[in-house]
Amino acid sequence: MGAERDDAAQAGTVVTPSAEFPPLGDEERAALGRIGERWRGPRRADDLPVDPTLGRHDHHPAPTRFGRLAPIDMFTVAQPGELVATGAADLPGNRAGRSVARVRRTLIGPPLSSASVLYERMRKLVALPVLSSDLLSSVAYGPEAMLAVLVLAGSAALGLALPLAAVLVVLMVAVGLSYRQTIPAYPHGAGSYIVAGDNLGRTPGLAAAAGLMLDYVLTVSVSIAAGVHAVTSALPGLGRWTVPLGVLVIAVLLAGNLRGVRTAGNIFVLPTYAFVVVLLVVLAVGYAKAASRGFAPLPPPSAPAAEGLGLLLVLRAFSSGAVSMTGIEAVSNAVPAFRPTEWRNARTTLGWMVAMLVTLFAGLIGLIHLDGLAPRADETLLSQLGRVTFPSGPGYAILQATTALILLLAANTAFNDFPRLLFFMARDGHAPRRFLHMGDRLAFSNGLVALALTAAVVFVAFGGHTERLIPLYAVGVFLAFTLSQTGMVVHWRRRRGPGWRRRLAVNAVGATLSGLVLLTAAVAKFAEGAWVVVLAVPLLVLLFRRIHGHYDRLHRALALHSPPSAPPAECDELPQQVRHLVVVPVARLNRASLRALAYATSLGRPTLAVHLAPAQDEADRFRDQWRAWGDHLKLETIVSPGRSVIGPLAHYLEALHAASPDLTLTVIVPEVVLRRRRYRLLHSRAEQRLRTALRALPGVVVTSVPVHVSR
Repeated sequence: MGAERDDAAQAGTVVTPSAEFPPLGDEERAALGRIGERWRGPRRADDLPVDPTLGRHDHHPAPTRFGRLAPIDMFTVAQPGELVATGAADLPGNRAGRSVARVRRTLIGPPLSSASVLYERMRKLVALPVLSSDLLSSVAYGPEAMLAVLVLAGSAALGLALPLAAVLVVLMVAVGLSYRQTIPAYPHGAGSYIVAGDNLGRTPGLAAAAGLMLDYVLTVSVSIAAGVHAVTSALPGLGRWTVPLGVLVIAVLLAGNLRGVRTAGNIFVLPTYAFVVVLLVVLAVGYAKAASRGFAPLPPPSAPAAEGLGLLLVLRAFSSGAVSMTGIEAVSNAVPAFRPTEWRNARTTLGWMVAMLVTLFAGLIGLIHLDGLAPRADETLLSQLGRVTFPSGPGYAILQATTALILLLAANTAFNDFPRLLFFMARDGHAPRRFLHMGDRLAFSNGLVALALTAAVVFVAFGGHTERLIPLYAVGVFLAFTLSQTGMVVHWRRRRGPGWRRRLAVNAVGATLSGLVLLTAAVAKFAEGAWVVVLAVPLLVLLFRRIHGHYDRLHRALALHSPPSAPPAECDELPQQVRHLVVVPVARLNRASLRALAYATSLGRPTLAVHLAPAQDEADRFRDQWRAWGDHLKLETIVSPGRSVIGPLAHYLEALHAASPDLTLTVIVPEVVLRRRRYRLLHSRAEQRLRTALRALPGVVVTSVPVHVSR
């Protein structure tokens, strides 16, 4: 059972455009064969009045007034019975639609073939900056978040930063090693949702997914808030434009990621590497200056104590500093985005990321302590460190520029992982199936747009202030860490392969430390806003379960066997089982209604015409006209003294259906199609209102017969 569960979990992580069209199971294929054996169609499958492969035509079809067929090949014949749509077939038929399509292609590029999904992968040198931008950028605000809590107890409490940083380094290494083990154990994608759901059950898996989703949304908001703060620290005059600047950056990130994984990766490579190099230079220069004075720490500025130094304050500082680890799970979530061998490249990349994180975080904490710096409301700690390290020359400007870039682009990690998480959840029926769809550039466009809109709402709601968002940050991410690592402990106990005890111990340490941080953040920061995440996670889990319940009921209703609760008229699976009655509503006898009546009669099924009159005199006049036409079909007139049409007609059709529930009612409505949109407001669009009124009635099919008017 364990091996089967693992195989199923790995199969569920394969990311292809065909995921929108899952294959039939063995039971459904057998039912399909049984239905096919009893199928009797009215004619042979190949007895068609036209060639479906379009192969007989050696000339191009001419355009018509309403059609858009032009001398452009829309399809090519790949093999007998199969056509391949060309790029021209994707273009809209109207001028406005084509203009929008041109703008779209200018922004995100031309569509990519589905077969190109294998080439939209990242090599390690590209994956490292793309997936580590969130993790590495957090060192720009994580140390400051920790010190901002400690300074509440006075400047003397800042000395606790060193031991707290040492504990955080241990936590980083433990969690990093844990995820390094997770990657080869789940080589097709080791997101916390998959690992926790596979080993702990559906509800823990959904809780991990909820935590990750909140983490990704806050990653975008916090990263951009910190990036804008870095810009306004260097250019204070832009402070009043914080919110518009942040929303603009979210829009730019969305456009970049809509261009595809590989293109987005190439865009974000240089800023990440530049940030790392500049920080290493800052550390080298800063420690060299400290060495010249014998590593004697400078005294921090005097700060009065606003709170007493107690355990709760220390725990709050620790949980605030733990946000420096956000993004450490990004590689394990995105294993399928690597080039082969995926899991090996992913594990190597994660090792580099953790090593760089530990070096930068520990180095910055130590240098801030040696230089005697303390958090200030008007300037970030990294900006203060830059001014001290580079009192003259372009060094400070380069540091602030690279910091702003990495913080603004750190949200790209979330843009990689959030849509992929929604893809996996949609595969399992816990998220809307629209998130399975890959856009023109083989990116999960719907997931990207959902993330951008949600993050923009959060950013605007909090006014772009980083310190207001961080209390919400740690709970979600460490919930996912804890559940993922706990799931890996269960995984190793089930597998019991070579070295399983050592692997279990590593994951157990990671789970324990992550759980402690989770409890600390939830308790210590509950009143500061963490209650929002504590409340949101169970609500999201309930929402996911409701969505799954809906899709489960839908699957049972549409399965290849009639469920007991289905209406009789919707249980027909064979042509010979369908009993038809064609109903044609006729308001007046004109070319549109006569065309609908002719179409209905040509189907060779029993046909009934229905006319609604506002008064008895009008009903009598219409029957006279009907007899003048020839009385070719059965006519039923309904007098509606209230002059309503849609309601009485819908109730009449419902009564017909109730009289014979196994009967399929096909309602054919004449529809006038106008070429010019400006004239549509002059018509009632009764056919659309009738379709809406009958949509909930089982066993009723509504179709329209169009009559086009050129002027």
